[in-house]
Amino acid sequence: MNTTFSALAEPNRLNIVELLCGGPLPVGEISDRIGLGQPQTSRHLRILGEANLVEVQPVANRRIYKLRSEPFQDLDSWLIPFRRTWEERLDRFDEFLQKLHGEQKNKEEGRSSSNDQR
Repeated sequence: MNTTFSALAEPNRLNIVELLCGGPLPVGEISDRIGLGQPQTSRHLRILGEANLVEVQPVANRRIYKLRSEPFQDLDSWLIPFRRTWEERLDRFDEFLQKLHGEQKNKEEGRSSSNDQR
């Protein structure tokens, strides 16, 4: 897991991963889209490959890169307890806001009723 986080911590590599979410791409197109030279892009792709986040498929004289699903599934599994914690907190926050909204609405209705009685 640390290897995954280390690889994704660098902004250009994270951009590459986000770009590859749309599907496989050749290194030249990745380079053009993220605005890096091909040597720098290849270096980032090598690091992502060493972290098993991407795999390369040679097609003729081109190298096509695509994401590997397994490390992202592992990352998703690792995040489950954190997701549960935040969902519980957000649910409590939502209940608080609904209660607050209800109290505010009651106050406004109370003012409206007292104004009508004048």
